[in-house]
Amino acid sequence: MQSKTEELLYFLLWSTEHLMRPTFRNLTDSYESWAYRAGLLSQVARLERRQLLERAPNNGSDRLYRLTEQGRLQALGGRDPKVQWARRWDGRWRLVVFDVPLGQNARRERLRRYLRGRGFGCLQGSVWITPDPLDAEREVLTGGKVNVERLLLLEAQPAAGETGEDIVHGAWDFERINQRYARHLEVLERCPEGEVQDEQAASELRRWAGEERLASLRAVEIDPLLPGGLLPAGYLGQQAWDRRKAVLQQAGERLRAFVP
Repeated sequence: MQSKTEELLYFLLWSTEHLMRPTFRNLTDSYESWAYRAGLLSQVARLERRQLLERAPNNGSDRLYRLTEQGRLQALGGRDPKVQWARRWDGRWRLVVFDVPLGQNARRERLRRYLRGRGFGCLQGSVWITPDPLDAEREVLTGGKVNVERLLLLEAQPAAGETGEDIVHGAWDFERINQRYARHLEVLERCPEGEVQDEQAASELRRWAGEERLASLRAVEIDPLLPGGLLPAGYLGQQAWDRRKAVLQQAGERLRAFVP
């Protein structure tokens, strides 16, 4: 997805925390003239075709749009952290164990990228773990049939007194994850303050919003977003989420009030 389109979805997301159905007129009176002078109409139409935006029916001549659930997830980077943290865990770990022959390094790296992108943790190079069911992996990795000499999918529980905390720290680098969330929190605290009264202030807020969005995505992309009961002590993800929501709501209100 083009960065300009992602930015529009992102703007709609944090502008609609209070204003759940922003009017097209509101957008064109303020934000379009500042950030989307050309192409907003076509962008909105394209997002509607992709079912990322939906138009409220029966509203006369006014055009009312809101993010669909798919659009909201796209703006969040593909996963809703609050939903992920709130999901239940049945106490079982799922493991993907593989043995890719020598000479097939590209295939091995593709498999690791896939597992990493799905939030799996790496216990060792060929043993990856998740608290979630492996329904999708069973189809994607095996095509419905497993060659146990090359790939094995397991459900397991610790048998030697290992705690969930032990496994979490062994599989994921939460020190690195927290470093990215700490960076995100720093960016949040630099949000420009005061009313947006001119183009310069609007541009400054927009530049900051781009930096904030990048810092957030960089943190979430390496975070498995584990169920709440498995989150390690000192984890900064939930703190960053709550702070982000508050800061972006305030920024969105100031931006909506800006009329160039």
